[in-house]
Amino acid sequence: MNLLLLGPPGAGKGTQAKRLTEELAVPQISTGDMLREAVKKGTALGKEAKSYMEKGALVPDGVVIGLVEERTKAPDCKSGFMLDGFPRTVAQADALGTMLARQGRKIDHVVAMEVNADELVARLSGRRTCRTCGTPYHIEFTPPKKPGICDKDGGELYQRDDDKEAAIRQRLTTYDAQTLPLITYYAQRGLLRRVNGLGSIDEVYGRIIKAVR
Repeated sequence: MNLLLLGPPGAGKGTQAKRLTEELAVPQISTGDMLREAVKKGTALGKEAKSYMEKGALVPDGVVIGLVEERTKAPDCKSGFMLDGFPRTVAQADALGTMLARQGRKIDHVVAMEVNADELVARLSGRRTCRTCGTPYHIEFTPPKKPGICDKDGGELYQRDDDKEAAIRQRLTTYDAQTLPLITYYAQRGLLRRVNGLGSIDEVYGRIIKAVR
């Protein structure tokens, strides 16, 4: 089964992706991880990607697609894969479809985790980090024993700038602008599976499994 998982920041996509890949026995393919690995190994595509990354430029779609193609041909992808962080645009989705067709494959399901903006803001703005050791907390879900103090080393807990409400809402606006065309693209092809992202981890996971089974 070849999956694509979409979801805004704070939707719990990472948690669900981990469980899905374990149950379905398919690897999670992160384009960010692939780029770093290709650069580290010094492959032809890695060297090309590095030339753009060193200039602070975006790596061209053609290079990223080449990396995805190499990765999906690996033995552990024989039974399927889950794409993370790609595609981000309709052009990339078209290129991905063409590339997979060359392999005689296709995307089977695109799962869109849906959570309203106010809930996402509440989730993300509750995050706190220890200033000394970096241990993460959440004031509601994983609070420290003493408010504002790290359990491990007594360090001060602080809120990162990108976890403040104004920054979160800007990230969500950007996500919506970038992702809405993809939602439409895959819906028109009958591949989109909308899943309510509210509820416990197990409840959301159950909805995802039901949608892709």
